[in-house]
Amino acid sequence: MLLGPAFVAAVAYVDPGNFAANFSAGAQYGYLLLWVLIVANIMASLVQYLSAKVGLVTGQSLPEVIAHRLPTKARIAYWVQAELVAVATDIAEVIGGAIALQLLFRLPLVVGGIITGLVSLLLLFIYSRRGQKVFERLIMGLLLIIPLGFFTGLFISPPDGGALVAGLIPQLHGRDTVLLAVAMLGATVMPHVVYLHSALARDRHGKISVDQLKHFLRVTRVDVGIAMLVAGSVNIAMLVLAASALRGLPEVDTLAGIFTALGSNIGPLVAFLFALGLLVSGLASTAVGSHAGAVIMEGMLHRRISPFLRRIIVIIPAIVLLALQVEPTKALIASQVALSFGIPFALVPLAMVTASKKIMGESVNHLATTVAISVITAIVIVLNFVLIGLTFFG
Repeated sequence: MLLGPAFVAAVAYVDPGNFAANFSAGAQYGYLLLWVLIVANIMASLVQYLSAKVGLVTGQSLPEVIAHRLPTKARIAYWVQAELVAVATDIAEVIGGAIALQLLFRLPLVVGGIITGLVSLLLLFIYSRRGQKVFERLIMGLLLIIPLGFFTGLFISPPDGGALVAGLIPQLHGRDTVLLAVAMLGATVMPHVVYLHSALARDRHGKISVDQLKHFLRVTRVDVGIAMLVAGSVNIAMLVLAASALRGLPEVDTLAGIFTALGSNIGPLVAFLFALGLLVSGLASTAVGSHAGAVIMEGMLHRRISPFLRRIIVIIPAIVLLALQVEPTKALIASQVALSFGIPFALVPLAMVTASKKIMGESVNHLATTVAISVITAIVIVLNFVLIGLTFFG
């Protein structure tokens, strides 16, 4: 079975940050920002395919390819920003897991954060001992658990068809919708898995001969297409459920409030499945995020540290935030905005590398693909500048 690497990457597209951003968007603005998710998922599909393509064609991860073309100081600076993105990811994932454990078992957030970190260590242990294929199957199984509550909720509280169609028309209403749109984009196009997917494809398939390359690229397109269809459907289901069942309700601006509202308006089963999906999302995505951080460090600095030590180090900021009693849902959304600022640093090199015949040989991008990835990068950069303007001058 050649499918799998894209499903590991796809877990990052349904992490706890997506729960916060998508449910907030649906509860506050209905179907208004549905188009953002659809556009972001199409963008993410192309981005993840190109990342995997780099790994298959060059036999290197994207960070390695970038590092070979940067002077030492620039390489270190680039690594710093990429690691900060990974830390922002960890904050979202650990906080999400902590919230889920509090909702399910009434555990203190700090305790829940520590448990989330420990379980992610177990997942990394499975990866290190059993290999990538077993890890992929485990992650794929977890990915299928996440959407159970959303689809159950939509069956009980179906969406408004007319409003759903209207949500496909691109539009924004003021500063707050821009902030949410950028958060949703940051939660959908994930910089750390842009770096990771190239390494996953390379490690999964090994050295590929020129004769086999077209076959593996075709398989990768299928892998990415199916994985991103699953992830995109989950994200859309989150927003649509919030819009159909929670719109206009008080106190749905936090995940705890959403949990309570789902239980009151749809039923305790849906609320339980929501919390379970949030927990599984946090556990799976934090293991994937830790693996991504290791790929970034090894590629940019040519150094490797124990993934278990790394996991312990990078969850500290999240535990500190929980101990300081920072409002967790707002921290989740803020982390997704931070992620969106890291996207150009991943996409610009990805576009340049895949458009280079010197690097990619006969697998260089077609002109249309280069134009598409360039437009995607430009959209992200423009959105970020708009957000800065609204935040400081709006």
